[in-house]
Amino acid sequence: MNDDTLALRPLTARSIVLSTLLGHHPPQLSARALVRIGELFGIAEGAVRVALSRMVAAGDLQQREGAYGLTDRLLERQFRQDESRSPRTRRWNGDWEIAVVTAERRPAGERTALRQAMAALRLAELREGSWLRPANLDRTRPAVVTEQCTLLTGTPDGDPAALAGRLWDLDGWSARARALMAALDRAGTPAERFTVSAAVLRHLLTDPLLPRLLLPRSWPGAELRLRYDAFEDELRNLLRQYVAPTSAG
Repeated sequence: MNDDTLALRPLTARSIVLSTLLGHHPPQLSARALVRIGELFGIAEGAVRVALSRMVAAGDLQQREGAYGLTDRLLERQFRQDESRSPRTRRWNGDWEIAVVTAERRPAGERTALRQAMAALRLAELREGSWLRPANLDRTRPAVVTEQCTLLTGTPDGDPAALAGRLWDLDGWSARARALMAALDRAGTPAERFTVSAAVLRHLLTDPLLPRLLLPRSWPGAELRLRYDAFEDELRNLLRQYVAPTSAG
């Protein structure tokens, strides 16, 4: 799997602004800082400022006292990203979470919202309207799930590892993770490393976070997290001179 196969997204002014704020705590920076970060990656000041205006208009960012910050929707995305890097797990006793859709006549918007919530909760769909996963994660179910589903706890009669293999493409996830780590090794410039690391973070969001007993041997999830943490430290040191949250734009 080479860089073309990985289909890495090219750097744009919007992607640099969004990735920078999603990775920054608190997620708020001045226009001046964001412009200088864009210039570091070869994006002109005008392009960054146009992107900022469009992101405010689209509801992605809010502007306050000369600084730009994430809106509530993207704050939730930041939370999911942070959680994907440091998942809150608990000891697994063999139980599985089961969510069966029992609400009737759901509008398309509610069905879409439920699918998005299930993906965020790392549940997989066994068949239409039946979602499940090992009960090894500690998180709160949103109202969109509790209002549309009946929630159960159970155990499969057969091999749970075989069931996990049916629900998730574990070999495919592992192969892409290893390809991304190899791409990180090849990336030389800050822009190249930024591009690959953004793809790494997106991939971590799709990690099913299964108990170790259900994973193939040499599962690369933990290693991929370590590699991303190392990149973030590197990027933080690189950007420290550009980041001034309280300065005006």
